[in-house]
Amino acid sequence: MDMRASINAALKQAMKDKAEIRLSTLRLVNAAIKDQEIAARGDGREAEVGDAEVLSILGKMTKQRQESARAYEEGGRLDLAERERAEIGVIEEFLPRQLDADEVAAAVRAAVDSTGAQSIRDMGKVMAELKAKYAGQMDFGKVGPLVKDRLCAG
Repeated sequence: MDMRASINAALKQAMKDKAEIRLSTLRLVNAAIKDQEIAARGDGREAEVGDAEVLSILGKMTKQRQESARAYEEGGRLDLAERERAEIGVIEEFLPRQLDADEVAAAVRAAVDSTGAQSIRDMGKVMAELKAKYAGQMDFGKVGPLVKDRLCAG
């Protein structure tokens, strides 16, 4: 079952269960996917959003909610922070397991070796390979510096 189908099945189940936060979160996910499809049509690309793009959308949504939860906590709005965390939990059900630090380091080493990257100029090739293989499994904002260190070290 592809990502869209599993999200839609979960949405229908949330409607049956009357799970308010789960239902609203899944509706937001569907809206984000549809927005991506509309943008793709406007650019003349294929309108169907694939699993890799869905994973990217889910990753962005998770990151947005983490930042919001932090901001709400700093502002003393723990009720809103808790809601953001509940939404993160729903979204993360559809994301693959996150790689731990050792697995990320091994993936970076493998990508550097397989692309034949030798200098910082090759960073784009390495990042492209990592994104193709590990979409949704690692935070590429944190991986970038690791790749850079690896390429600079030699």
